[in-house]
Amino acid sequence: MTDEDRPWLVVGLGNPGREYAGHRHNVGFMVADLLASRVSGRFGRHRRAMADAAEGRLGFGGPKLVLAKPLTYMNLSGGPVAALAQFYKIPPAQVIAVHDELDIGYGQLRVKCGGGEGGHNGLRSMTKSLGTKDYVRVRFGIGRPPGRQDPADYVLSDFSSVERKELEFLVDRAADAVESVVNRGVEWTQNAYHGS
Repeated sequence: MTDEDRPWLVVGLGNPGREYAGHRHNVGFMVADLLASRVSGRFGRHRRAMADAAEGRLGFGGPKLVLAKPLTYMNLSGGPVAALAQFYKIPPAQVIAVHDELDIGYGQLRVKCGGGEGGHNGLRSMTKSLGTKDYVRVRFGIGRPPGRQDPADYVLSDFSSVERKELEFLVDRAADAVESVVNRGVEWTQNAYHGS
């Protein structure tokens, strides 16, 4: 299988269950759901990994995507990601994690390959299970908690009413950034998305 034929694994990080659906920590799931609708993919339980997965192509004859939402809760996301990467024979360089990021202002996007996990337990688990930090991250800024609120409580709370007014647009933009990484590469995407 050549690199051109090899699918991309796009992992939305989050927590399974209806009670977590609107939380800041689940923005990765929101982006994965939107990408699935764009490629006409339907999520279903994968037979080899503790994850819901969907498959589709970006455009007619375009790159193949495997979209995943781990079902293990955030802290153990790495196991399902590694199982899917092995099943589809996808190298870490073609794995994209979409996740919330406390250290970036709300609505800002940052794309990078490799680097630290910044205290993000989902990324830490992925790095451990994949055996490398060299996968792509699409970081969705949620900003720091107000006042003295515990960051753990903040990420496990719903977006505010003000934030929700922009959320659909921002999730759409994050999905665009994922498509851009697949079609044009990390560097092009950084130049296009980091300025705004």
